[in-house]
Amino acid sequence: QVQLVESGGGLVQAGGSLRLSCAASGSIFRINPMGWYRQTPGKQRELVAHITSAGSTNYADSVKGRFTISRDNGKNTVYLQMNDLKPEDTAVYYCHMPLRDYWGQGTQVTVSS
Repeated sequence: QVQLVESGGGLVQAGGSLRLSCAASGSIFRINPMGWYRQTPGKQRELVAHITSAGSTNYADSVKGRFTISRDNGKNTVYLQMNDLKPEDTAVYYCHMPLRDYWGQGTQVTVSS
């Protein structure tokens, strides 16, 4: 069983930045793609960004040019750098290991206008 633990969420003003981290336990992190999702009340969880084991990335259109996903296999950690945050980015952000369908507990991001 792999545990995913997110951190880095918080309250920020519009235009500000946050960096989310997701630390994974176990030795399988480096061979697995990883994703960041977000969810707001009453809505489905949506994919924000994805990174393959080799480091290729893709993003939701709504965050392209503002968010950057990266990984450090030596630290078993995936990051989400979020810049130029907007109120509509407010959500609970979740880390996901899709091939095993493991989820983190989520971290709240709130962007004030």
